[in-house]
Amino acid sequence: MEVHAHSHSARKKWTHYFWEFIMLFLAVFCGFLAEYKLEHTIEHQREKEYARALYDELYADSIVFAKKISGRLGKEKDCDYLVSYIRDSSLTNLPKDFYPAYTVVMYLITSYTFEPKDGVLNQLKGSGSLRYFKSAYLQKLFGEISAYINNVRDRNDQEYQFFASPIKQFDLKHYDFGWMNELRKMDENGYNMDLIARYRAGNTFIKADILNLDSFDRGEVINMIRFYKQMLVSTRTLAMKDYMTANQKLLEELRKEYNLK
Repeated sequence: MEVHAHSHSARKKWTHYFWEFIMLFLAVFCGFLAEYKLEHTIEHQREKEYARALYDELYADSIVFAKKISGRLGKEKDCDYLVSYIRDSSLTNLPKDFYPAYTVVMYLITSYTFEPKDGVLNQLKGSGSLRYFKSAYLQKLFGEISAYINNVRDRNDQEYQFFASPIKQFDLKHYDFGWMNELRKMDENGYNMDLIARYRAGNTFIKADILNLDSFDRGEVINMIRFYKQMLVSTRTLAMKDYMTANQKLLEELRKEYNLK
């Protein structure tokens, strides 16, 4: 007679497998939640870092903007002075005030050009990082300020083109560059705008002339200066104003959304 050994083990109840499944499911689910929370935390941190970088760039621009506006208002006044002087006064015996105004209007351009910065904004656009900003209003403001930046740059191009022709040709014919050479002797490393301000406030007088007076047409020059002033005014009151309004809205919204100062 053969003897067969039988091993008998208790069969597990279905509830045992059910709880094993629940425990496994909870472990996976908790891992998913932890990963999601970590990812959400990282995204929120990046969002705040990007907001700070944008805020700093926009705030720095607002400071530069204020200085440029002040300078451009002064340049517009110099346009009025030149028009008045050229129309009614002697062109051979120039007063001290003439060449500073003449230089500001007819020679200096980049010193008075406002170039808005958008390096951070472009970097965020290029990398797709603008998606971190969940606010629909912020996204709207980003689009608006990009358009206004393009408008300012377009106006800058128009002003430069007018400076390149006809103003530059006019300067080569009628502007006494010896005056600028003498002015720079006050401080060879100084900025032109600062040197002119110092010259106006001081007692130094640098004599200079309008060159080639025989071909200097008062009417044509006055008309050119008046047209140039209208370009300056339009840029300031339209493109630059629109940009700064958008700039201030963005700064305000970033301060409110991310508690920035």
